[in-house]
Amino acid sequence: MSEGETMPRIPYYEVENATGKHAEFLGKLQPHLNIYRMLANSEAGLKGFIRMGNALLHRCELDPALRELAILRVGRLSRAAYEVFQHERIAREVGVADDKIAALRDGTLEAAAFTDHDRAVLRYTDDVVRNVRASDKTLKPLQSFLSAGALVELTLTVGYYMMVCRLLESLGVDGEEGQAEWLKTAKL
Repeated sequence: MSEGETMPRIPYYEVENATGKHAEFLGKLQPHLNIYRMLANSEAGLKGFIRMGNALLHRCELDPALRELAILRVGRLSRAAYEVFQHERIAREVGVADDKIAALRDGTLEAAAFTDHDRAVLRYTDDVVRNVRASDKTLKPLQSFLSAGALVELTLTVGYYMMVCRLLESLGVDGEEGQAEWLKTAKL
């Protein structure tokens, strides 16, 4: 195994052995994704995980580009290659420019690529990840451009993706196709 690769610490669920409602639910997903194969070991855990993730990704008022910047920052702070690999692609799909992704790879929050709003989201994300309770210094700037609902959603997103990273890293979820090549330049 090369540097940065993981190895599952518990077995992946054998998706083809699922029955009943579990099989039906898995059939609606992309069960080939290793994170789903790992989560499928817990039917209730998988369902709750998917519902919350879908709500954060598809049903929130928080700007998707700001959401993805926060997710990428959580992934980098957590050194969770799987998460960052998946969300660099998603970030591009929602319009995050490559120069912003590159700045996050370098850990440069003050990069010219970022807007003041981007920087405020990234500082808040850092504060929540590192200190649990964000300071007034990082919270107040967000209140000038995010609604109370979007601020709740940002905080939920940071917390949810902290959980995702811990699950991925603690259980050793393998990367998807292309991740090994990506890791050569990822600087995690």
